[in-house]
Amino acid sequence: MPVTDKPNTTHLYQRDQYAKGGIGRYYWDFRDRAIFKCISVVPQFILDAGCGEGITLEKLNRLFPNANIHGIDSLDENIAICKEHGLFASKGDLAHLEMPSEMFDCCILSEVIEHCENHREILCELHRVLKPQGILIIVFPNDFIFKIARLLTFKFKEASYDPGHVKQWSLPEMKKALEMAGFDVKKLSSLPLPIWPLSLHGIAMAVRKAS
Repeated sequence: MPVTDKPNTTHLYQRDQYAKGGIGRYYWDFRDRAIFKCISVVPQFILDAGCGEGITLEKLNRLFPNANIHGIDSLDENIAICKEHGLFASKGDLAHLEMPSEMFDCCILSEVIEHCENHREILCELHRVLKPQGILIIVFPNDFIFKIARLLTFKFKEASYDPGHVKQWSLPEMKKALEMAGFDVKKLSSLPLPIWPLSLHGIAMAVRKAS
């Protein structure tokens, strides 16, 4: 799928970008390793919410071969690509998941929340489908530093690309949003540097509080 589905936009596909290798792929793998480090206990049920074309979903399947791992996305094209690669994924609305309450041990929301105007509803819905003490991992970009990094690495097409983000998150804003949705924030940091204004991503790990 295109990184954004906005009309009249030149499409950049996730798997095409990843296949180019180089520093972009190295950093993608680095980001995913940071996500996986937040999972301290082997989970039985994992949800990749907004799974895109399934690159991270593939890694989860390799890392946790005995887990039940489900990807969900709002675009038919994404689901088709995931299925082409043998991944379990289905179409759905992250704010209205057709899944039982307290089903998942871990939910991952990677580079999704910045696209969503209804982030409050999504966080509450992920809270609902997580088991008590289940973990939610969120990754969100620092758009300004991303643009600078792409210009410095001569990725001019990517630097001029409109990813369709509706909100630029900060670390304090993410902490507040998670707490309002009923989570206990255990980790809040930035990647690849510990200084948010100079980093490409923020990462948050939160636990669903027991009722």
